[in-house]
Amino acid sequence: MKHVVTEVSLSNGVKGLFVHIPDASVMTFEYNFRAGEYLVATNKWETPHLMEHVLLGANELIPKARLFQAEFEKNGAYCNASTGSYDITYEAECADFEWDRVADLLLTAITKPLFLEEEFEAEFGNVREELTSRSNNHFRHLSLALREAYGFKVMIDQKRIQLMDNVKLSDIFEHYANTHTARNMRFVIAGNITPDRQKILEDLIKNIELQPGSKRLALPDETPISLKKPLYIANDTIDNLYFYIDTFKKSRISDPESDALSLINTMLTETLYSRILGTAREHGLVYSMSSGFGQTKQSSNWWFGAQVMPKNAEKLFGIITKELESVFEAKLDDEDVASAKQYALGRYQRGGQTVSGIASGYSGRYFFDGEIEDYYAIPARIDAVTKDAIVSVSRNMFTDNVWGLGCLGSSGEEFVDRLHQQVSPLWKA
Repeated sequence: MKHVVTEVSLSNGVKGLFVHIPDASVMTFEYNFRAGEYLVATNKWETPHLMEHVLLGANELIPKARLFQAEFEKNGAYCNASTGSYDITYEAECADFEWDRVADLLLTAITKPLFLEEEFEAEFGNVREELTSRSNNHFRHLSLALREAYGFKVMIDQKRIQLMDNVKLSDIFEHYANTHTARNMRFVIAGNITPDRQKILEDLIKNIELQPGSKRLALPDETPISLKKPLYIANDTIDNLYFYIDTFKKSRISDPESDALSLINTMLTETLYSRILGTAREHGLVYSMSSGFGQTKQSSNWWFGAQVMPKNAEKLFGIITKELESVFEAKLDDEDVASAKQYALGRYQRGGQTVSGIASGYSGRYFFDGEIEDYYAIPARIDAVTKDAIVSVSRNMFTDNVWGLGCLGSSGEEFVDRLHQQVSPLWKA
């Protein structure tokens, strides 16, 4: 979808993006606050999550959660919120004909919550159910346990459940006051945002009844540490083995490096003909496999993960090691690089088919570091990636020698140690 992006800095300290998509039939809203778990004491870890649940409930306009939801959703509109280590994001999507009504309702919920005791108690039970459900996700359990071991500000769901009783309603009020301020707020609004609509939305947002606050709260300083031995989580009820392999660079990578890493990531695991997953599938070793990369304030991370039967694990690890070493040695075919570029270009075009898809393409980066992605430059960025750039960034992700292996299953520590030894040469290249 063709669109135009405008950044605004409002008089109350709020900053955000308006993404004008002519003739769009829906409008989406994303409001973000640095308000995640890193800002609370460990024994109060669930405070942000509980606050987020209670906030989209009773407010000064509609004094009961169910009534608020009924009013919000009566024409098919959607609203939700999510809490992470760093942020809380409130989001909504609605038909174009009711954009102003939904915009007002969502901002009322965010700025004038009542935080009723009875709704806190109800959401306390709902959050406990949510965490219990999440704790049954073995990939999630392993991922959180690993990130905690690397030194990041996360906590496994099992421990979060144990600590929930420490959170009181007074903690919710305090966390809201500390984090939900105008200068700590960012937004991305996308849809058919005509000049008149933008003026109405700007006036609405700059007149919200939030304390000004001093600034956008800073992300935490986190430096990952290398694991001296693999992390093993024993679970005798599981026949297969869940694993993640992580490697870290102790600094942020540049946009061109990120483009190159994205391309080699595609070549290794993202298709059924990729170098790792495709080869493993050809030999009947694994049904699926994923890899990806991300960045924090001070580091970059490249990871590989799958679930595999123990009898196939060593062969799969052999393929992973062999293919990564081939990349380090620049054993890449020009035709494969060109094919990966075509795949990346198609994925880019698919991602821009909806209003929410376009908004998400901007919000992730904007909420993280304030940068505005140039959406229309992405094809040229993909085309600019060279084989040398792929080889360079792949090697660099391993040169700091910060890494780890995590496994969850019933195969035993001795077996996991063998897998650890199998991949360890990658960090000695």
